[in-house]
Amino acid sequence: MGNIFIYVLLFFAVLIFLSSFFTVKQQTAVIVERFGKFLSIRHAGLQLKIPIIDKIAGRINLKIQQLDVIIETKTKENVFVKMKVSVQFVVIQEKVYEAFYKLQYPHDQITSYVFDVVRAEVPKLKLDDVFERKDDIAIAVKRELNEAMATYGYDIINTLITDIDPDIQVKNAMNRINAADREKSAAEYEAEAQRIRIVAKAKAEAESKRLQGQGIADQRREIARGLVESVNVLNEVGINSQEASALIVVTQHYDTLQAIGSDTNSNLILLPNSPQAGSDMLNNMVASFSASNQVGESIKQGNLKKTATKKKNEEDHHTHDSHEHENPETE
Repeated sequence: MGNIFIYVLLFFAVLIFLSSFFTVKQQTAVIVERFGKFLSIRHAGLQLKIPIIDKIAGRINLKIQQLDVIIETKTKENVFVKMKVSVQFVVIQEKVYEAFYKLQYPHDQITSYVFDVVRAEVPKLKLDDVFERKDDIAIAVKRELNEAMATYGYDIINTLITDIDPDIQVKNAMNRINAADREKSAAEYEAEAQRIRIVAKAKAEAESKRLQGQGIADQRREIARGLVESVNVLNEVGINSQEASALIVVTQHYDTLQAIGSDTNSNLILLPNSPQAGSDMLNNMVASFSASNQVGESIKQGNLKKTATKKKNEEDHHTHDSHEHENPETE
């Protein structure tokens, strides 16, 4: 029995000895109390305490932590939105005592301040301004939290508004507005493109017409030049201009008939189209030329007579004026 008692005492002695040592992890602080009263703050490494008398009251995480707060509030135009605010905070190493003893639930405290600031700032803004000025809201939250939490040993690293979710009906309306704006812009771009195409087409057609007219004018000029040369050649062999013109027309007539006949897919019928047609055309042309020459000669003779009469009247008037100047006493 004596040996057993000794073994038991040794066992408890070892346990007590081992309980005197404890380790603290990196980026962690341990609060040690003696008889319920604060004794010291221990940091990373192997630490020693008096068994039974000293005890570990708690551990404080010194790493940067993040708290996500979901808030539902309304904007200036009474549109309800859900906002997600992410708060990054850390315990100040020099203020571990305040962080442990002054504040029991830091997450709840931070959440309350976030609610208070967001619900004070967002109702002043319209929905579009909430999206545009979310950074300003985040700055206001950080400023308020820093002032409040520094007393409790917490430092606010950053605050971010990571999500803004309006009511589903408002979201659908915003999507319809955006779709309508995009359709309007697309219609304007399409109209501008159509206008550009129409203007370009009109300019191209105008240029085509100009070049076509110039080509026709050049063609007719060359035809007229060729006709003049042909008439001059025929005049040299004793054919007058009227007969030469008639001959050229008849030749072109038969050339046209030959060109039409060579096209196998042509359904054109030229009337009249008999051997006598060319002769009739020639006689009609000669008669027309003769009639036009006679009319031209008549007009020419009439103009000559008028000119002679006018000249005679002017001479008589001049002679009468001369006699009046030579005999003024007769009057």
